Amino acid sequence: MHTVWKGAISFGLVHVPVKMFTATEDKDVHLRMIHKECGTPISNVRTCAHCEKEVGWEEISKGYEVEKGRFVLFESDELEAIKPENTRTIQILDFVDLTEIDPLYYQKAYYLSPDQAGSGAYNLLLEAMRQSGKIGIAKIAIRSKSSLAAIRPLENCICMETMHFPDEIRPLQQVPNLPEQTTVNERELSMAKLLIDQLSTPFDPMKYTDDYRIALQDAIQRKISGEGVDVVTAPAAERTNVIDLMAALQASLEAVKPGEPGAAASKAGEPETGSPTDRSKAKPRGTRGRKKEGAVP
Repeated sequence: MHTVWKGAISFGLVHVPVKMFTATEDKDVHLRMIHKECGTPISNVRTCAHCEKEVGWEEISKGYEVEKGRFVLFESDELEAIKPENTRTIQILDFVDLTEIDPLYYQKAYYLSPDQAGSGAYNLLLEAMRQSGKIGIAKIAIRSKSSLAAIRPLENCICMETMHFPDEIRPLQQVPNLPEQTTVNERELSMAKLLIDQLSTPFDPMKYTDDYRIALQDAIQRKISGEGVDVVTAPAAERTNVIDLMAALQASLEAVKPGEPGAAASKAGEPETGSPTDRSKAKPRGTRGRKKEGAVP
């Protein structure tokens, strides 16, 4: 696994050095946009609609739109100055019961492992949470984003799940057409509860699969096996400027080899200008006479 963050868990005066690893992975089948005519992938280009040109990274600032078409701009050093002071500490603020947290708050899961000589403190925190039945609520900053986090034991590992702040959760009152009161038929309710009981089972995540992803992968393999018109190969990339420049330099050297007629009659393959009479009168600077025909200047 690739380490995505290094720091420490802090609770009270205890300091637990840890490394962080992403606990989940993206298994979606990613499809790219392809130009049908030639089979070349379409690239996303940063362009300015006003200037009608491509924009380089060095010309870009970050901005917040305060009103339509009006932005407050920030440079990188300004954003760096307001980053959280301690970006290498998972500071546990409280310990709570896991059942008190609605899953709505959870974002992304990470595994934490002990770093260097921190295994003693790591095991202490792991076992203390396991036996107390409590989990830690902490603050952490990852890639300049500050998040709440739940720190909890998972078998022999400390797991961290980033969480939304309360003001990031939209209130239920904004959801349209919610019933003000729940009135149901008692007989129908009894049958629904009986059905729930019959379908109840211990949670086994291995039972569940991404049917769409599997079907898409099968469809891709069928197209590859058939090698039909839906399988295209992008054209080879054109020769780079470096190769073309080398060819041009080689051709120029061939054109000005000493002793070949007309070698001095041109510069980098360009024809001489002026009439024969004008050229016969002109003398090169710093010389007393004309150089011999064919000499390299």
